[in-house]
Amino acid sequence: SSRKEITKHWEWLENNLLQTLSIFDSEEDITTFVKGKIHGIIAEENKNLQPQGDEDPGKFKEAELKMRKQFGMPEGEKLVNYYSCSYWKGRVPRQGWLYLTVNHLCFYSFLLGKEVSLVVQWVDITRLEKNATLLFPESIRVDTRDQELFFSMFLNIGETFKLMEQLANLAMRQLLDSEGFLEDKALPRPIRPHRNISALKRDLDARAKNECYRATFQLPRDERLDGHTSCTLWTPFNKLHIPGQMFISNNYICFASKEEDACHLIIPLREVTIVEKADSSSVLPSPLSISTKSKMTFLFANLKDRDFLVQRISDFLQKTPSKQPGSIGSRKASVVDPSTESSPAPQEVSEQPASPASPLSSRQSFCAQEAPTASQGLLKLFQKNSPMEDLGAKGAKEKMKEESWHIHFFEYGRGVCMYRTAKTRALVLKGIPESLRGELWLLFSGAWNEMVTHPGYYAELVEKSTGKYSLATEEIERDLHRSMPEHPAFQNELGIAALRRVLTAYAFRNPTIGYCQAMNIVTSVLLLYGSEEEAFWLLVALCERMLPDYYNTRVVGALVDQGIFEELTRDFLPQLSEKMQDLGVISSISLSWFLTLFLSVMPFESAVVIVDCFFYEGIKVILQVALAILDANMEQLLGCSDEGEAMTMLGRYLDNVVNKQSVSPPIPHLRALLSSGDDPPAEVDIFELLKVSYEKFSSLRAEDIEQMRFKQRLKVIQSLEDTAKRSVVRAIPVDIGFSIEELEDLYMVFKAKHLASQYWGCSRTMAGRRDPSLPYLEQYRIDASQFRELFASLTPWACGSHTPLLAGRMFRLLGENKDSLINFKEFVTGMSGMYHGDLTEKLKVLYKLHLPPALSPEEAESALEAAHYFTEDSSSEASPLASDLDLFLPWEAQGQSLEGRGAPCTS
Repeated sequence: SSRKEITKHWEWLENNLLQTLSIFDSEEDITTFVKGKIHGIIAEENKNLQPQGDEDPGKFKEAELKMRKQFGMPEGEKLVNYYSCSYWKGRVPRQGWLYLTVNHLCFYSFLLGKEVSLVVQWVDITRLEKNATLLFPESIRVDTRDQELFFSMFLNIGETFKLMEQLANLAMRQLLDSEGFLEDKALPRPIRPHRNISALKRDLDARAKNECYRATFQLPRDERLDGHTSCTLWTPFNKLHIPGQMFISNNYICFASKEEDACHLIIPLREVTIVEKADSSSVLPSPLSISTKSKMTFLFANLKDRDFLVQRISDFLQKTPSKQPGSIGSRKASVVDPSTESSPAPQEVSEQPASPASPLSSRQSFCAQEAPTASQGLLKLFQKNSPMEDLGAKGAKEKMKEESWHIHFFEYGRGVCMYRTAKTRALVLKGIPESLRGELWLLFSGAWNEMVTHPGYYAELVEKSTGKYSLATEEIERDLHRSMPEHPAFQNELGIAALRRVLTAYAFRNPTIGYCQAMNIVTSVLLLYGSEEEAFWLLVALCERMLPDYYNTRVVGALVDQGIFEELTRDFLPQLSEKMQDLGVISSISLSWFLTLFLSVMPFESAVVIVDCFFYEGIKVILQVALAILDANMEQLLGCSDEGEAMTMLGRYLDNVVNKQSVSPPIPHLRALLSSGDDPPAEVDIFELLKVSYEKFSSLRAEDIEQMRFKQRLKVIQSLEDTAKRSVVRAIPVDIGFSIEELEDLYMVFKAKHLASQYWGCSRTMAGRRDPSLPYLEQYRIDASQFRELFASLTPWACGSHTPLLAGRMFRLLGENKDSLINFKEFVTGMSGMYHGDLTEKLKVLYKLHLPPALSPEEAESALEAAHYFTEDSSSEASPLASDLDLFLPWEAQGQSLEGRGAPCTS
């Protein structure tokens, strides 16, 4: 070892161990602890350094087997990774191993003759955070409903925490929509050998990178990142080589500059005509030029492994459909190497348009004779097209905006391959002109990419969903006439019919969401600026990517962002935060503001400017504007005495947020109702409000919001689970005999058993799928094998070899609806009979266990056969055995009813 390495290791020991050692009483304890810690570190170092041969090397397999044996896990439970660390039991650290599996966090330690064994399910975790305390510098805190656990002294705390976050997040998703962890088969396999990590860890890392990549460039949900490399991009608008990262996936080449706002670029492979390796020079090492159908050429340089990169792009180009519906004729893109041939001229290709502004007849989702909304937005149909000149100063301002955008298109490109820079954002903040709004919303949201790669999909959905009835269609019908009733476009059947088609088609595409209130308001605005098909794909982008989980039955996404908003209020407006909590205003405002993107609380022409920024920047803008509104009204809010007063005051403020540049005729809003006071509030300019929100709160970053979302999601989903538990327990009759606490404990055991079927059921059982739209009582159900396990471990009637037989009969007796599953109410009814019934009731239950429906079909059949045998034999002198057996045979099986037995025996 070098002196440098020794010093580095000694510093680690000083920082991580010295403070801790003071709590031990004897020298011997200290020595044992330090030795144990160092052995753990060496083992982990060796694990990481071991060369990767097979995907699951011996060392890892050994750890997995050890984990299963130690914690009694079944074969189906997969280990993701394991780490050496210390668990703090009281004030004493226990050195051991932390095993992170797909469904559990496990820890085992055996030190100084003391054993510690912990198993926590990810679905039970309510809080997970990395923090530092006086006792130990860096630790990970894991909370469940009834315990707080601290782990510290990790070799790489960052990696461990990130993995724990991912696994907890998967568990929350499972509680939310019943999606367990399925190994992602479509993820690219590593080209170079990995160090010793499990296939699952690799999958989780790739999954995290994919999510980040898709969110950064607003790409479709099925896009898979293949790899990324550092490079430079020549930007013709300022004549610079900008350093950054190039990302390649199966359908896109993307670029993000190191400096956040300098430049973002998205090149769909369907647009590429030529990929050319240009000659290297000292000024431009390893250059690569990519040409597109829109006559744009992008020059990348400083690529480390250019040949390999070109090969990957070439492979993906081969798989890219060369001809899509609507193309007039095209050929494959070519890859040119200057060392082998001279560059051919770029190909002339007519295909899918690169920009939503490009005309293409086949983009219309309906035949020409059908609804006009198939080809254009409602605004064009209902707004009287008065020339800009007639609108005076407003018209001139709008014309200037249009001119600025056209200059921008000339310099930075138009359509999906546009260079997106700080200047693009500045233009969006000034408000997008009416004529370009639909086109730019489609581009910035990524909806355009999904639309051109799924031609005819919307028309097909409309056709399939027309005339179909469901709960969603009933709710849609009820809300159609409440969607912007003040706008002329929705005061007639044309606008209403278009809205109905788009909402019904979406409910048909995504039955998990179906329809949620607020979707009608947002969709009606999308229809004003785009055709039905465009509005549909914008809605897809909103519900499935930009506002995840917002529009499901429990509006989880909006509640998560409400939690973030509360946290941000504490950080940015501490003096107001406590008051807002007391008034209980945050929950009321955030849901109405966030779910409709301010469209339901602000005059339409003002709110639509916020929507412009939202499609460019995402949820960050909505949070910034919400903070700016609270900041502007701080004094009045501090003076409010109750929630009603605060809401009225904020409502009046929002109603007076005006857009003086709007060329649309003003649409009446709630102003008349709310501004009834003597002194109506002063008008607030929407552009001024946006400017203030960026000046004061622009330090918000997308990745920070994602981090906060994770933390809040744990809280929100666990709080919803607690609500579900209380509702289920309340639905149980009071005469059941169990206390509330006992019922809650039984519910947790029952739920855990249901979730276990999702973890380890090789094939998904009927019980494995959970439908969150069902009543709480029906959401968790168990099958016969799960009930058998609970029967054996919980009931007083579990007795040796008869236990499985009794359990099977009890299960059939309790399953009222004969669907081979029982819910919690049926389960506790059975438990109550065995624990709290009097002797007569217990005998009744035992008696019923010998009758159909408790008997299995085979048992019922054999009982009938026996009865038949003894009936036949009764002509001769009945044997004592026969009459004794008679007592135990079901009377129905003997062809006699209970009443026909002379003296009825009720028990």
